[in-house]
Amino acid sequence: MTTQTSTPNTPATSAANTPTGLIRIPPHTGRALATGGSALTIISTFLPWTWTSEFPGDLTYYGYPGGLQVLVLIAGTLTTLLTLSSYGTRGLRWLTPAGADAAIKLTALAAFTTTWYTLLAISSQLGGIVHLEPGGYLAAAATLLALLGALALPFQRPEPDPIDPDETRWAHFKHNAGHTWQTIKAAFTSGTPRAVPPLSSYAEILIIVGILALALVVFTYGIGTGYDELFVGFLITAGFGFAALNKSGLVAQASHITARHQNITVCGAFIAAACFPFTQTDDQYATLGVYILIFATVALGLNIVVGLAGLLDLGYVAFLGVGAYAASLVSGSPSSPFGVHFPFWAAVLVGAAASLIFGVLIGAPTLRLRGDYLAIVTLGFGEIFRIAVNNLDGTSGPDLTNGSSGISSIPDLTILGFDLGVPHDIAGFTIGRFANYFFLMLAITAVVVLVFRRSSDSRIGRAWVAIREDETAALAMGINGFRVKLIAFALGATLAGLAGTVQAHVTYTVTPEQYLFAGTTPPNSAFLLAAVVLGGMGTIAGPLIGASLLFLIPNKLQFLGEFQLLVFGLALVLIMRFRPEGLIPNRRRKLEFHTEDDAPTVLSKTGA
Repeated sequence: MTTQTSTPNTPATSAANTPTGLIRIPPHTGRALATGGSALTIISTFLPWTWTSEFPGDLTYYGYPGGLQVLVLIAGTLTTLLTLSSYGTRGLRWLTPAGADAAIKLTALAAFTTTWYTLLAISSQLGGIVHLEPGGYLAAAATLLALLGALALPFQRPEPDPIDPDETRWAHFKHNAGHTWQTIKAAFTSGTPRAVPPLSSYAEILIIVGILALALVVFTYGIGTGYDELFVGFLITAGFGFAALNKSGLVAQASHITARHQNITVCGAFIAAACFPFTQTDDQYATLGVYILIFATVALGLNIVVGLAGLLDLGYVAFLGVGAYAASLVSGSPSSPFGVHFPFWAAVLVGAAASLIFGVLIGAPTLRLRGDYLAIVTLGFGEIFRIAVNNLDGTSGPDLTNGSSGISSIPDLTILGFDLGVPHDIAGFTIGRFANYFFLMLAITAVVVLVFRRSSDSRIGRAWVAIREDETAALAMGINGFRVKLIAFALGATLAGLAGTVQAHVTYTVTPEQYLFAGTTPPNSAFLLAAVVLGGMGTIAGPLIGASLLFLIPNKLQFLGEFQLLVFGLALVLIMRFRPEGLIPNRRRKLEFHTEDDAPTVLSKTGA
């Protein structure tokens, strides 16, 4: 008996190949609805959404968007510009080198989600929709209209795979659900971006400056969100907005331009970061900035071990602790049994050297292991370090680390007579204590980035990549695997110890509880590894961005209380599900997660 699995016919096949939208509205009508709805969205942000100023942001003014209205205004403006570009409007075609429709859907979704979230928050906090003004109703209707129009934009629907009609209902349900998901993915798929038009070097450098300035503005706005609702709205708008720019092809073109001027881009990024303290009126957010830099620097060191050499290290935070303890013991703390006060450069060398020695001592007997076995050994080292410093209190062991009380009252650093612990006036700006340490950590981060770039492009860096891809083949080609892995382990430990010396002075106190495998507050080994994987293994920008997000988001989600880690974990699962190669992936690694159609045709150097 022969089972018929499909009965295609010419009209059905022709109809399936005809581009249509998710919503059965004529494409020209849908585009007009998206354009008109986005324009009305812009207008609605200049109207009051509520009559009382009790809701954070004070959305009661005419002609002056405030709070969450600013985010809706940005999303509505992007949607309007993209829809006008889809009409071929002169002067706006450069916005959509890969096509406009997928980007329009994402920006319309950003405006809709942020608007309706705001209106629901107003109704929930103030006691009902009676507290909404006509501007709020107009915003709800306009964003819904724009979203419906965007979802009506045509795309090429995938043809369903054949299935045996005699299959069970569950098999048919899974088949239909899979086809529905493939259809939704196709609706948000964009084309191949056009090549970057020929530009002069000066024009490309100006574009890089504009990109870095935009990044500084976005980061400053995100870190400075003053209340919970605004930060959630910022995450929604920024997430969908970046995805829309990626689908439009602008991110690909920007990456192409920055790749031509890597040294200028890196230098410009550090200059933009150095401008951050000057955008703040106090030291509040500089505190977050310096902790983010410490976390990011340690993550970048771990990226050498995990991203380049492929060694899974689950106890890496212990090297940060070794550097912090070593520096605190020689920095003049009254809790130190040595009673010495080394200058800054000597304390840095002591912290880095101590971490280097521990890295060699731990790596030498264990790096002959591979995979899960190496991960278990490094996890054990991390726990042994924490328990050991907790027991060196004069009772359970020698009086060296003061046990669970740690090394306290660590004095501030003084570099060439410049006391980092007191505010200083620079060009009319008052730079506080944490801003001083921010500049110091920025310099150390620059050193770590330089070490990462030079090592990844060197012969030893290529050997790391060979070991990561296939250790057996690398050994067969004559690479000394043990020596290469030990160098990676020792270098990563040294960079972590370097950051630990500054962390000890920033926090004033070093205790064993700061160096756990996992906890609610980074840095810990689990968060460090997540920062590398989330950002993109083997790259420079990936761990820096991943560490920034992993430190900032939990800090801003504290209003969720006991559900904070649940929401945070779900967000990580979704990101890894839809972006497994990381936010800023290495092109070689991207090949592992995408089909040949999506893969880049030209491979770049690892770490570029």
